[in-house]
Amino acid sequence: QVQLEESGGGSVQAGGSLRLSCAASPHTYSDKCVAWFRQAPGKEREGVASTYTGGASTYYTDSVKGRFTISQDNAKNTVYLQMNSLEPEDTAMYYCAAQRPGVLTHCSGGVCRRCGPPRLDDYIDWGQGTQVTVSS
Repeated sequence: QVQLEESGGGSVQAGGSLRLSCAASPHTYSDKCVAWFRQAPGKEREGVASTYTGGASTYYTDSVKGRFTISQDNAKNTVYLQMNSLEPEDTAMYYCAAQRPGVLTHCSGGVCRRCGPPRLDDYIDWGQGTQVTVSS
């Protein structure tokens, strides 16, 4: 079972930046989709970004494109989420998650890629979350 631990959350003003880290247990990190989700008070948990630890395949939800960057350091079994130009609407608890067994692919326009839009049902291992608060 993958164990995940997030860090890097905090409070910033609008326009600021934070970098979240998700450290995974070594023996189950490889060849998996790892995603960042967030959940604001009173709202459903939503997928923000995903990456495939076995190759170069990333996805971003529209609201964070151009502001957030997901990356990974396979030597450290760690996935990062660099968040720039933060907005108050980004305030939420941020979670990282690793996929269920199997292969996750997403096809669009005749092109299929690993991982794709993070869906709750596709991710079974979760961290405890890290709070991000953005003030105006």
